[in-house]
Amino acid sequence: MTEPRIPRRLCRVLVVDDEPAMREVLQARIERWGFPVRTAESVHAARVLTGSFDPHLVISDLVLPDATGLALLEHLRGDRRDRTILMITAYGTIDMAVQAIKGGATDFLTKPLDYVALHRFITDMEGRLQAKLSSDADQREVNVAGMAGMDGMVGTSHALLRMQARVRSAASSDAPVLIVGESGSGKELVARSLHQLSGARAPGPFVPVNAAAIPEALAEGELFGVERGAFTGATSARMGLFEHANGGTLFLDEITEMPIALQAKLLRVLEDGNIRRVGARAQIRCDVRLIAATNRDPAAAVELGHMRQDLLYRLDVLRIDVPPLRERKEDLPALAAHFLRDCAERYAAPAPTIEPDALALLHGHDWPGNIRELRNVIERAFTRADQGMIRAAQLDLDGSGLDLGVEVPRGIVLPHGVTAAEAERIVILETLKITGNNKAEAARRLGLDVKTVRNKLKTFDSEGSSP
Repeated sequence: MTEPRIPRRLCRVLVVDDEPAMREVLQARIERWGFPVRTAESVHAARVLTGSFDPHLVISDLVLPDATGLALLEHLRGDRRDRTILMITAYGTIDMAVQAIKGGATDFLTKPLDYVALHRFITDMEGRLQAKLSSDADQREVNVAGMAGMDGMVGTSHALLRMQARVRSAASSDAPVLIVGESGSGKELVARSLHQLSGARAPGPFVPVNAAAIPEALAEGELFGVERGAFTGATSARMGLFEHANGGTLFLDEITEMPIALQAKLLRVLEDGNIRRVGARAQIRCDVRLIAATNRDPAAAVELGHMRQDLLYRLDVLRIDVPPLRERKEDLPALAAHFLRDCAERYAAPAPTIEPDALALLHGHDWPGNIRELRNVIERAFTRADQGMIRAAQLDLDGSGLDLGVEVPRGIVLPHGVTAAEAERIVILETLKITGNNKAEAARRLGLDVKTVRNKLKTFDSEGSSP
């Protein structure tokens, strides 16, 4: 009697077993029951996979090649206390299974497996997840005000949690805030979160401006506005950014790049809350909370003459340091999944999952461009996803179009001292020769999108590189 097919369910299942046949059988059955399932052959592979797949249920053999299932159990229980773990054991290791129960496993099954019992176990768990989902939805309605504004800060690392606590604390004040962090680390996201969590000010405008992008000759008018007739061409009065932000928040990014003369005028506004348009005599009262940001060390910027010390004193009432991505790499799986879901929503396509080898490559990168760099890498990988999965071969970490971590097909020899661009050209053209100029097959072997291969060939043609 065949089991009926059912729709895809909530419960994600990870199978950990070193026997390929067992993994294949379990995966086939669990998928037929309608549950998302992934497999791992070792404790190490399971640890990596849990970061991206985030299983609700782990079905693990007790004896694995690199450690015991008990070692895996310890890791999984420490990572997520509500994760359910079902151990598989032979009759000779039932004592170990009892130890596993004491260590936090929910239950164990003996080999050969009773698949009817396993199906019932997973189905019962699906029911509990559905009930919890409904309960959580009700709780989210109760807590929505307290959680607003923090959704964009993805991850659970200690560095991120410390920063989130600082943001919540600073949001309750109306004092100026100085955000310090490397380029691409998410300083504007922090500023937006501060605004959205600021109570009565949150419904007001959030006005972001990059101080480094405003020409010095226009900076004062941009910030404070212009009166009609103030100079040639000023045919009408114009509000500045402070007036546009009235009742809300003005975010000045790269504050240390603002002209020193303008910094003095900004200091006066911070002191009394009044602005004067260029060419005007009267002052205008503005109710604005100022948040500034810089990717420099503020003290060093003062020493180098890029920032007035008195302005730093006035801005540095509340400081929030944004950790670089290299200091919160444990957030990489969650961040990558977040960006993939965002891509999926924008392109109306299913979100792929990230394979362990791809996650390992992400963890090994230093991320000098921080969150912005990761988002770009994930978006490029999204376009190359193969059968709903992203492998290391699809990750273009340097933006060259072909990641150097891609395995070079056999028979292709790269000359000594070859550049990345030359290596890319050689690998693509030689792979096409091997595949009889079959672009789809060449793209598959290289882990690239067919469209990418075609575009590369057009580039090679224009450079006279294509045969």
